[in-house]
Amino acid sequence: MAESWATFGVDLHLELAGKRVRAGLETALRDAVRTGRLRPGSELPSSRVLAVDLGIARNTVSEAYAQLVAEGWLTARRGSGTRVTSRDPASAPSTSPPSDTAAPSRPRFDLRAGTPDLASFPRTGWLAASRRALHSAPNHALGYADPRGSRALRRALAEYLARARGVQADPELIVICSGFTQGLGLLCRVLRSRGASRLAVEAYGLPVHREVAESTGLALEPVPVDTDGVMVDRAGDADAMLVTPAHQFPLGVALGPDRRHEAVAWARDGARLVIEDDYDGEFRYDRQPVGALQALAPDHVVYAGSVSKSLAPGLRLGWLVVPPHLIEDVATAKRLADVHSSTLDQLALAEFITSGAYDHHVRRSRLAYRRRRDRLAGELQQHAPHVRITGIAAGLHALLELPLDCTERDVVTRAARQGIAVEGLETYNRGQDAHVPALVVGYSAPAQHAFTGAIARLCAVLNN
Repeated sequence: MAESWATFGVDLHLELAGKRVRAGLETALRDAVRTGRLRPGSELPSSRVLAVDLGIARNTVSEAYAQLVAEGWLTARRGSGTRVTSRDPASAPSTSPPSDTAAPSRPRFDLRAGTPDLASFPRTGWLAASRRALHSAPNHALGYADPRGSRALRRALAEYLARARGVQADPELIVICSGFTQGLGLLCRVLRSRGASRLAVEAYGLPVHREVAESTGLALEPVPVDTDGVMVDRAGDADAMLVTPAHQFPLGVALGPDRRHEAVAWARDGARLVIEDDYDGEFRYDRQPVGALQALAPDHVVYAGSVSKSLAPGLRLGWLVVPPHLIEDVATAKRLADVHSSTLDQLALAEFITSGAYDHHVRRSRLAYRRRRDRLAGELQQHAPHVRITGIAAGLHALLELPLDCTERDVVTRAARQGIAVEGLETYNRGQDAHVPALVVGYSAPAQHAFTGAIARLCAVLNN
C-alpha cells in the first residue's frame, strides 16, 4: 500500500512545551481535558496516529496514555480505543457563564407570533427529497452557482406560485435568498443605490424589518392601517412601500379591493415600487384565498415569500419575484451579500415541491392550524368572554383585544410569571395613533401535546 493506515484517524491539536517530550504531552492532554477542549467521552487518536501527527515515538505516546489512564484522566478498553473519562458532571470544570449573565430560560409555553409548529416539520419527506436531489444532482451543481439561485428551484417556484398564489412568475426573474429578511435588505440596498431615500411601511409591523430598511440608509414613513388594510393615500411621495396585503401583520386584516388598486396606481403614477410580503398567504380558513397583489402590476411589485411559516425558519430559504428592470441589480446585490444560498437545500426544496410533498404538507398544516384556531377561539369565548378575538380568518396568529382598563404590559408580565411568552400590540406599533390594549397571540408554535395547557394558562391570566 502506498499509504499507511496510521495516517488516518481523528485530529487532535496539541502544543508540546519543554524539552521532555513525554511530560509535555501529558501536560498538554491534562490541560485539554481540564479546560473542556476534550470533553468527557471524547475519543483520542490511536498511539500510532498521534505519534505520526506529532512526529514523536509511538512508545512515548503509549506511555503518556498509560500514565493518564492511571491518574483517571483517560480510560482505555480493548476494541473501543482511548477516551476521556466520563466523569460526574458536578466534578467537571464549569464552562457556563456566571449566573448574572446566563441566557434566560425558555418559556414553558411560547405564544409569540412568527413560528410554526416545529415538531410538525416533515422530516421523513424532507430527508427523502434531499436524498433524491443529491443522488440526481450533477457534480457542477455543487460548485459556485448563479446568484439568483438553482434553476431547478426557480422553475418549481414559478409553477407553484402561479398555481397557488396567482403570481406572474418567470424563473428568470426569481432570486432565491436566505429568508425574507435578507430579501428585504437586498431590495432596500438596490433602492438606495438608485437614489431612493424613503420607504413607506405599515404603522404596525415587525421591528426587525424596519431595522433592516433603516440600516441601508432609507428613512421610514409609517402609514396608518385600518380595517381595510394600509391607507395607501397616506403613503405620500415615498419611493417604495412595504406591505402585507393578504394578512396584515399583526392586525390580521386583508387589503381591501379598492386599496389594492390604489396601491397599484400609487406605484405606477410615481414609478415607485411595492414590496409585497406574503409571509403566510397559504394559510386561510374562513375566506377565499387572497391572490397576490403582484399579479396586478408585475412591473411595479416585488413578490416576496419564504418557507419560514410553511416549513421552518431554520431552512433560511425565501424568494423574490422581481420586475425585469430590477433583476440584474438584485442578483448583483445577492452575489455581493453571500454569493448564493445553499444549493443542496435549494435542490431539496425543488424536489419537495415538484413531488407534491409540499402541497400535501401545507394542506395538512392548514387543517391542523385551523383546529388550533378554533380551539383558541372556543376557549376564549367560554373562559374569557370579555376578550375580543380578531384577525383569525387566515394566518398563524390572532389579535386579542383587552378591556380598556387593562394594560398590555401588566398582562404580558402576568403571563410571563405563568411561563407564557406573549407580546402586546405595542411591540409592533410605529407611528399609529393610540390603540386599544391587545395581545398578539401565535397559536402555531406550541407542540400539539402542549397546546391545551398553553391556552388554559392564557385564559387564566386573562381572567386575573
